[in-house]
Amino acid sequence: MTDVLIFILSTAFVLSVVVTIHELGHYWAARACGVAIDCFSIGFGPPLLSWRDKHGVEWRVASIPLGGYVRFSGDENAASVPDQDNLAAMRDSIVRREGEEGVSKYFHFKPVWQRAIIAVAGPASNFVLAILIMAVFLVLIGTPQRAASVNGVVPGGAAAVAGFKKGDVIVAADGRKIGTFQDLQGYVSLRANLPIDFTVKRGAQQVHLTATPRLVEINDKISGRMKTGQLGIENAGITQFKRSSVLAAIPDATVEVWGMIKTIGFYLGRLVTGQMPADQISGLIGIGHTAGAVTKASAAGAPDVATMALRVFISSMLLIASLSVSIGFMNLLPIPVLDGGHLLMYAYEAVAKRPLRADFQAAGFRAGLALILGFMLFAAWNDLNRYDVFKFIGGLFT
Repeated sequence: MTDVLIFILSTAFVLSVVVTIHELGHYWAARACGVAIDCFSIGFGPPLLSWRDKHGVEWRVASIPLGGYVRFSGDENAASVPDQDNLAAMRDSIVRREGEEGVSKYFHFKPVWQRAIIAVAGPASNFVLAILIMAVFLVLIGTPQRAASVNGVVPGGAAAVAGFKKGDVIVAADGRKIGTFQDLQGYVSLRANLPIDFTVKRGAQQVHLTATPRLVEINDKISGRMKTGQLGIENAGITQFKRSSVLAAIPDATVEVWGMIKTIGFYLGRLVTGQMPADQISGLIGIGHTAGAVTKASAAGAPDVATMALRVFISSMLLIASLSVSIGFMNLLPIPVLDGGHLLMYAYEAVAKRPLRADFQAAGFRAGLALILGFMLFAAWNDLNRYDVFKFIGGLFT
């Protein structure tokens, strides 16, 4: 029961922070563009607490703490997916109710560039959150640094077949600089079954070795069972932490976040093209498992409550940064329902000088919703298998 409670609380906290910041991005951009807003909700379902600010916005803390939303005035209307006729009818209704001056405060009557800014502000806020968290982390703690040296070669592994030897130092992979062993791990883990050209320093010489990482399944205490690329080398270097200066923290953090974005894009591309097994797709259960495992691992061995709380807070913030980048990236995909889908429709409107027909928009949203729900169900099935949930449930009845 303790593990279940940690799972629930950790998941609720991590997701609520990430999604609330995402929605606040939409909210702040909408306020800057003069859009009327009815409600901002932290969580879903019936409100536990609500109040109204001086701008008339109702703020809610809802009973299901998994995300949140911002509702613009008029969103409850069918014209949420308007074409020319819908917009005309909606405009007439607003004019009768509020007068001609009231039209300009509604989202659908804002210039297309303002609507695009409001749409992109959610993912942008996720990226900004990740950069700020990483910047603080880089100043206070730093990034782990360990030389990408070969202290041993696993017999029969990809590195052994390629000709790696003890004492080699890997300085580049496919022409990209490898500064640390962590860089090497990140590069190799995504490239199972892809040949990699390594530049290796061997004594006073530089040699090129081509190795193809093998796809192996490992059981990670944080991520559970996962498949990853493995080179088959041993590294016993000393890990040191390199801190950033206050002035360099934001640029350094931006580079880190950009690297995370490129990693997600590369990995997603390999998944879509079938180069990586689809059973690696994870969802809400996977997020919860990771959040709970991070919390438990951070709390383990803490000498006192204050140290335990600090460790849990730091690890949770790093997880929030990583998840924030993922959610920001995924929301920019050109799928109806997501922010990227809205941006695609706004691009059409900007070129065609008119909105996409309402029936096409509605069909796109239904298809996008079906796609997202199907993806979530598939991810949930993967998570149930990855974390042996079926075996666990079966054990309760035996």
